[in-house]
Amino acid sequence: MDGNRAAWDDASLKHVREDDGLLAQARAATLLPAELELLAPVLAAAPEVVHLQSGHGLDDAALVRAGARSVVGVDFSAVAVGAAQRRAARLGLPCRYVVGELPGAPLRSGSADLVYTGKGALIWLPDLLAWARDVARLLRPGGSLFVYEAHPAVPLWAWDADEPRIRPDRGYFDRQHVNDTFPARGAVERQATLGEIVTAVVAAGLELRHLAEYPDPFWRPDGVDAAAWRGRLPNAFSLLALRR
Repeated sequence: MDGNRAAWDDASLKHVREDDGLLAQARAATLLPAELELLAPVLAAAPEVVHLQSGHGLDDAALVRAGARSVVGVDFSAVAVGAAQRRAARLGLPCRYVVGELPGAPLRSGSADLVYTGKGALIWLPDLLAWARDVARLLRPGGSLFVYEAHPAVPLWAWDADEPRIRPDRGYFDRQHVNDTFPARGAVERQATLGEIVTAVVAAGLELRHLAEYPDPFWRPDGVDAAAWRGRLPNAFSLLALRR
């Protein structure tokens, strides 16, 4: 955990160096079409949102623009939290940020109508069952968990341009591997199957309402056009669950 935090603090300095560019992105930030469609009924009620592993905070600007009353972001990188808070203040957004490790978000129970997370979040969690219980604790009755995330099979895909290939050094049922791409090069990623993610959510007492898989990745590095992203393989998934 300490090594991963150090890697993310270093990677998050990019958020500081490129603040003007990220500020412009935040002004125009929108959720992905699939997110907007699935979250439309939730956001129509002006929810109070907790964004776990909030990173640079661009999704928080998008959530407010789509109808959220407020967003509290939680991230274990103090650098990322500081940059996101300064950006939100400059934009006048109803967002605040706190430093905290997960599970164990430093927020009171029942503080959220919506817990939002994903886009590179779950791979850093050491205990999905404890994380899901923490999500259930944060949600008010009737509140929702929404995840839009890289598919657990994504670490297997090579970035070859000619045809999709599986990396020889990765396995779907591995427990962890070392990240070898930007931004957190050298950090240790946790590996979980889609079944384990869903089971953790259900075991925490949340009711699964939606699960879908998508061929398009949520992130494409500049200059890379991998054949694995051209429609044949799963690259993302969405999950919506309800706390009764």
